[in-house]
Amino acid sequence: MSTATAPAIAPVVSIAYHSGYGHTAVVAEAVRDGAADAGATVHLIKVDEIDDAQWALLDASDAIVFGSPTYMGTASGAFHVFAEASSKRWFQDAWQDKLAAGFSNSASKSGDKLNTLHYFQTLAAQHGMSWINLGLKPGWNSSQGSENDLNRLGFFAGAAAQTNSDEGPEAVHKADLATAEHLGRRVAEQARVFLAGRAALGA
Repeated sequence: MSTATAPAIAPVVSIAYHSGYGHTAVVAEAVRDGAADAGATVHLIKVDEIDDAQWALLDASDAIVFGSPTYMGTASGAFHVFAEASSKRWFQDAWQDKLAAGFSNSASKSGDKLNTLHYFQTLAAQHGMSWINLGLKPGWNSSQGSENDLNRLGFFAGAAAQTNSDEGPEAVHKADLATAEHLGRRVAEQARVFLAGRAALGA
């Protein structure tokens, strides 16, 4: 019996995001870096500029990571336009059984980002996707903690970032970017497991 190891399956991860002022774009790039570091082929897709070729990239992806700033307690208007346009995929079950995850940035530490992440979860559920959570314990929640901890804001559903309202994209907190990179790696790793299992089952 051969003991050769089957080659690792390289998953395709697309990050569908909107960024109003550049802060969320920086977080999206961190998610990309984490997924690429874990061996995924990664596509960054700005949902307010999406074209037919990019819709096709989403359809061909193994995992889609949704991202948006949190404005007035939910995802941005541009992201909502994208989500409504994805109804064409819903009718076709085009994203059925893909993996999904999400991230958001706001100026406040909480900023109602959880509502945005829950919105992404609902969108994923409507498409029949499987949600990948952050998979991290909360940081910065004890006297021994630090604002430089991973998941310093204590979110579980996805990656959360905070940037002061009077600062530019370069001020996105480094710990939040590291948390976003963690999410990207986790999505890529889970996608690889998912693909390997599907291949083993001959599905």
